[in-house]
Amino acid sequence: MTADSASDRRFVRALDSLRGLSVGDALGSQFFVPSNYPLLKRRELPPSVWQWTDDTEMACSVLAVLVEHHRVDQDALARSFAEHHDFDRGYGPAVNRLLRLIRQGGDWRELSAELFKGQGSWGNGSSMRIAPLGAWYADDPEQATHQAEISSYPTHQHREAVVGAMAVAAAAALAADPAGPPGPAELLDGVIALVPRSAVGAGLRRARDMLDYNDPGTVAAVLGSGRRTSAHDTVPFALWSAARSLGDFEQAFWTTAQVGGDVDTTCAIACGVVAASKAGQPPAHWLERTEELPGWLPGAGRAG
Repeated sequence: MTADSASDRRFVRALDSLRGLSVGDALGSQFFVPSNYPLLKRRELPPSVWQWTDDTEMACSVLAVLVEHHRVDQDALARSFAEHHDFDRGYGPAVNRLLRLIRQGGDWRELSAELFKGQGSWGNGSSMRIAPLGAWYADDPEQATHQAEISSYPTHQHREAVVGAMAVAAAAALAADPAGPPGPAELLDGVIALVPRSAVGAGLRRARDMLDYNDPGTVAAVLGSGRRTSAHDTVPFALWSAARSLGDFEQAFWTTAQVGGDVDTTCAIACGVVAASKAGQPPAHWLERTEELPGWLPGAGRAG
């Protein structure tokens, strides 16, 4: 295999994951609209076009940096986040301020480290955007976790946020295995083995123990559903749902969305992981209803 063909395969996998992430994000965000609540219970699609949020916008920057640098360049990533920051996409207040200050010449290293009284953010923002990176590194899950760790720091420096990003990237890398996705237990065991001990890791171990539970609401009550927008309240449930739905995008979405919480983010994570596999692509008519990826993303029209 030539270097160019290997790079192209990485890009196609990552773009597949990104498109799945964008559908999960955009469709999930529709269920914050009260008039759409009944549709969620009936698993019916709301009117389109579904607009994606900050989850997709930041994920596009991750892929754009990989395309340009073939790795995570933190300065380039912070710059892309800041340059493409659209206030109306639903960013949290702390990240809105952070990206505005970076645009004005601030150093992301200082600004990110200062968040939340110097603890750094433990939010789910670096987890929601990272599945395409995992798909890019499907041939090397350990490198996926390393690059995901690096990618978190420009905005989220708390240990739990960093480990959350590592876990999602590891899951996407394992799901994108060219030999085919693993089984549910194999996926979560693989992720657990690749991330350090943490609250996120503890949640993943509980998720592994609950794979035989059939009621997502019960599982979410134990693992969390992103209501607190922290990585450890978001990632374990999203990966539980993804692990049980590998190869079935629709099931991944509805299982994740029906418990409520931070629906656009949990669905972005779960759907980005599932779509990292060719067997887990979103239905064509769901893609057609989803807002197109931004024109500034290199090569966005090359795969599909």
